[in-house]
Amino acid sequence: MTATTNAAVLSAQRRRPNRLLVFIGEHVVLVTLGILFMAPVVFVLLTSFMSANQTLTASFWPNPFDWGNYARAFGQVPLALWFGNSATYAVLATAFMLASSVPAAYVLAKIRFRGANLIFLAIIIAMLLPPQITVVPIYVMWAQLGLTGTLWPLILPNLLGDAFSIFLLRQFFLTIPNEYADAARIDGNGELGVLLRVVVPMAKPGIAASAIFLFFNAWNDFFGPLLYTSENPQNWPVAYGLATFHGSHGTDWGTTMAVTMLVTIPVVVIFFFAQRTFVEGITLTGVKG
Repeated sequence: MTATTNAAVLSAQRRRPNRLLVFIGEHVVLVTLGILFMAPVVFVLLTSFMSANQTLTASFWPNPFDWGNYARAFGQVPLALWFGNSATYAVLATAFMLASSVPAAYVLAKIRFRGANLIFLAIIIAMLLPPQITVVPIYVMWAQLGLTGTLWPLILPNLLGDAFSIFLLRQFFLTIPNEYADAARIDGNGELGVLLRVVVPMAKPGIAASAIFLFFNAWNDFFGPLLYTSENPQNWPVAYGLATFHGSHGTDWGTTMAVTMLVTIPVVVIFFFAQRTFVEGITLTGVKG
């Protein structure tokens, strides 16, 4: 008995250094990746406090800190207008996407009908199709409707659904057991009732993840505003406005970085408060056929 105990103790002592090495190795990799991801952000933040004589020099730390860059940013840039346009674009696009993509994903996930796989294949193809292929005919259509120069050509298409959102939501809906929907139907609910009273409450993490994806995509969108709103500065969102400001103030790096930090703050704050729901939605979304 004593020999067996001693052998177990020796085995545990041999395994302990290996676990310590694995722990150190894992955290070294994580810390290294964290530094690589944070280095550009730190560089932009520190540069935003530098005077014109310090930027693009060997000096890494501002000495002294120039708070005037942020004052000039608020004075030279219509940030309130840009933020308002981006918020309008992102919020309406996300709301329209949810109103159209959630029912479409529910039908593909929970209702069996002839041609469902063909429709899902078409959605996959639409998701993989580069948007540049359809730019010209879609732009001509919006121009004929007289909506170029506004944000509506970027917002209204979401009423027809978003291919990636439909795909993501369908995969999440497939993880919900069909027994819940069947029980709701037995209680007298139609398909709309099943969707609103059963599926949507159970799929909140997946719906939230899809909403966050599209919200950030709209907030950071540059190509769409460049195509449709470049002729009208009153409708510029933050992404296009920031690029335009950089183009006209390319040598004023301190103010440019200050504007960049101000534009980044809302996205960081939103993700900070929504990260738990976002990660939960991505984790629980399965990949089922």
